[in-house]
Amino acid sequence: MPKYAARAAVMRAGPHVRHCRSPNACDRTGARQGPGGAEERVSTTLLSIRGLTKAYPGVTANDDVSFDVAKGEVHALLGENGAGKSTLVKMIYGLVKPDSGAMTLDGAPFVPTEPRAARASGAAMVFQHFSLFDAMTVAENIALGMEDPPRLRDLATRIREVSDQYGLPLDPARRVGDLSAGERQRVEIVRCLLQDPRLLIMDEPTSVLTPQEVRILFATLSKLAADGVSILYISHKLEEIRALCNRATILRQGRKVASCLPADTTAREMAEMMVGGSFKTPARARRATGEIALEISDLSLPPASAFGTALKHVALTVRQGEILGIGGVAGNGQDELLAALSGEMRSRADAIRLFGQPIGRLGPEARRRRRLLSAPEQRLGHAAAPDMSLTENAFLTAKDREGLARRGFIGWRAARGFAEKIISTFDVRTPGPDTAARALSGGNLQKFVIGREMLQRPEVLVVNQPTWGVDAAAAASIRQALLDLTASGAAVVCISQDLDELMEISDRFAVLNEGRLSKARTTGDLSVEDIGLMMGGAHGMEVAHAPA
Repeated sequence: MPKYAARAAVMRAGPHVRHCRSPNACDRTGARQGPGGAEERVSTTLLSIRGLTKAYPGVTANDDVSFDVAKGEVHALLGENGAGKSTLVKMIYGLVKPDSGAMTLDGAPFVPTEPRAARASGAAMVFQHFSLFDAMTVAENIALGMEDPPRLRDLATRIREVSDQYGLPLDPARRVGDLSAGERQRVEIVRCLLQDPRLLIMDEPTSVLTPQEVRILFATLSKLAADGVSILYISHKLEEIRALCNRATILRQGRKVASCLPADTTAREMAEMMVGGSFKTPARARRATGEIALEISDLSLPPASAFGTALKHVALTVRQGEILGIGGVAGNGQDELLAALSGEMRSRADAIRLFGQPIGRLGPEARRRRRLLSAPEQRLGHAAAPDMSLTENAFLTAKDREGLARRGFIGWRAARGFAEKIISTFDVRTPGPDTAARALSGGNLQKFVIGREMLQRPEVLVVNQPTWGVDAAAAASIRQALLDLTASGAAVVCISQDLDELMEISDRFAVLNEGRLSKARTTGDLSVEDIGLMMGGAHGMEVAHAPA
């Protein structure tokens, strides 16, 4: 991602933090060492957390966590998947009750028993997954989140005022189903701002945004911080953390292990604090491409849902030993493209060819038997059945390729062994293979889903958002596994909104915009800025076929 140098300069000039020259200049409690070793502490604390602990059967999610968030500060909360970030913010927002410990908000005891109580005290949260109704307008969605909403006409006026004030233009009368991912996030943020929050919690807020939209968001957060709002910011994008955040608290295995000043700490140093050691960055081995493994020609399909995006004359090829990266802002046809390739949506037979054979009319199981595997974006409910165990979820897609069923009988010992292999190979943090999928953190479930498909030795693999919500070390591991897969001769189609990811692993790159796929170009010929403009639908984007 871009370094956001101008925004970083603004954020680093904030009054609340003096910079350490290295992460070692910050002690383990978040205090900073002044001249002569005397501690200097932020005196304008808004949120104080002391000894928060929360345990579940078989795992301690948070263990004696303590830190402070200052007024007007953008404070990062970092940690690898399963480190306890989600449980911690759920306790702050009243979704989970701590077993022990205490919180204060602006000096007063803060014990929210539900989100409504947290909001009444001045805490608001923008979740990673939007909670909006597509068929309703912006104003109607915002009204649903208010305890005592005004008349829609008056609310629309207030929405315009707040959105203009913070540089988040919104039309209250627009239907949410017609909005881009960036505009939907604006709805969530404006809904929070109408509550006049003192503390704003943001969970992976840039995961579906273009670089240009990220800059707009950063400008908004900078203005909020200047107005005295404290922001607790969760993200795995460490360069963004360096550009935006004043301080960072690092969790590992449920405990606070360090704090630092991101501006004076490299992304790699922060990642190593998170994992407790060093990790390897993906290395691309020299490899020769082989024959065309997957080919799409003039593929047009209706949208998958009322608010989906129709595919329009899509064409692509991917060869053995190659990764084709496909970027695009969420909602531009990614789900439909994966469904068309996986067999969930059928097309004319010759629209999709696998090693020269037409497969457009085949369903998912028939394609899997022909060595074309896929992993969708929506991990809980689409890629994995929430209430089934990991063993059962491993069986669902691997029963044929791993021989987990014979003559109609399930081989549970073999299925459990395959699940254990996934857990071990991809470092899935879980009590064991009998754990339900919904009990895993989002990042750990993502590792399980991707690992399940990779270990079945596909010859063509289609993945959508392979490292979504995954920490830096795990993301590097998944990307390396994708590179290793192509080194063995497989072809990979990687659909992702993470531009760093696509630039790092892709041989060629194309963009989906309003259901049309641009002509693939060699990744080395493109800058992130070029890709961001293409993702936003910049005029002049070269497409594979003229629109119908």
